[in-house]
Amino acid sequence: MSVLVIGISHRSAPVSLLEQVALDADSVAKVISDVAANEHVTETTVLATCNRCEVYADVDRFHGSVEAISALLSERTGVPAEDLVPHLYVHYDDAAVSHLFSVASGLDSMAVGESQILGQARHALRVGQEAGTVGPSLNLLFQQALRIGKRVHAETDIDKAAPSLVSAALDRAAEHLDGLDGARALVVGAGAMAGLAVATLRRSGVEDIVVANRTRARADRLAQQYDVHAIDLADVPARLQGIDLLVSCTGSARVLVGAPELDAARHDGRPMAVVDLALPHDVDPAVAGLPGVRLIDLAALAAASEADPQGDDVAGVRAIVAEELGAFLNLRRTSSITPTVVALRSMATDVVDGELQRLLSRLPDLDPEIRAEVEQAVRRVADKLMHQPTVRIKELANEPRTVSYATALAELFSLDPEAVEAVTRVEGV
Repeated sequence: MSVLVIGISHRSAPVSLLEQVALDADSVAKVISDVAANEHVTETTVLATCNRCEVYADVDRFHGSVEAISALLSERTGVPAEDLVPHLYVHYDDAAVSHLFSVASGLDSMAVGESQILGQARHALRVGQEAGTVGPSLNLLFQQALRIGKRVHAETDIDKAAPSLVSAALDRAAEHLDGLDGARALVVGAGAMAGLAVATLRRSGVEDIVVANRTRARADRLAQQYDVHAIDLADVPARLQGIDLLVSCTGSARVLVGAPELDAARHDGRPMAVVDLALPHDVDPAVAGLPGVRLIDLAALAAASEADPQGDDVAGVRAIVAEELGAFLNLRRTSSITPTVVALRSMATDVVDGELQRLLSRLPDLDPEIRAEVEQAVRRVADKLMHQPTVRIKELANEPRTVSYATALAELFSLDPEAVEAVTRVEGV
């Protein structure tokens, strides 16, 4: 089996298309269920964030799986295949492993090095586990990716410039407002990103913060946590008047703040920053044309990420990812050969046992000491004959190749496929 990744992100598609393929929790569950039902898929989960949607699957066939999963994404998102497929990327086997390691380390994020992706990857793993669609292959892969992400943040300063997408956006807002001191902020939403926004603003010294959410109870909890104020979502239009910073990050399917109502709420001509981190967007993009208003949305952050210089920290992260990737792939190749080697040794043991039984049945009066010597000698010969091929096949498994040595070994010795599969299940390979 091999890992397959089919996805779309800010690097492969415009934000306008990402808005159309954004998946909420229910949609993620349905995609996982649909993919798991494919005959070529044994494990699967989905990594869905504000700027990416990726299906991870353990498959036994490449082309059939790619076509089926691409079609499922088109069907579930409602985006015609001819519009969606050109923006999808596909990674398979070693390249799929490399991609997830890069994603978990923050190299593929809008805010390069941000650590929020670790929580999102952990959530993807948990969702697949709860759905019963993540098995030993994807579990090992995601656990390793999470470990690498933690190592990256422990050993480099990659997250110092922009620890999260939220902080990257707020840094740009601060530039427009000449700092956040004394700013009046309205945060729409009460999820993880909204909570991160409130926490970041509080650390920046912003005291006048109001939180609004569709579910008032969640807004109240967030407000109590950071000692700020909470209002109903319906009160947002009235609260727009006099604010300097609007941060919106909800899961709404409609625009929550329109350009006309924002324009009508602004009477003093003060500069205003609007941070829209929702997908689909919460704020009408037309607000960018209002005098004194700077819109910082996912499209702007994506463009900025492409222009950011690649410094020493990024090079350091890439070195760590390359090192970890090599070690993981070597381990995986060795593990892939283990079931075949075990099955081969088991076959050799069965042959020895059979021949000894046949010999001793013909010599029932054989002296016990001689019998023991004969058994030991025969088993020693078999072990010596098996030792060098076993060592060599494990060495070859770690080398780049176009042939499967496990398959070649099974063919040469006519190993029972069910015996190999049984060892695979026991070992969890």
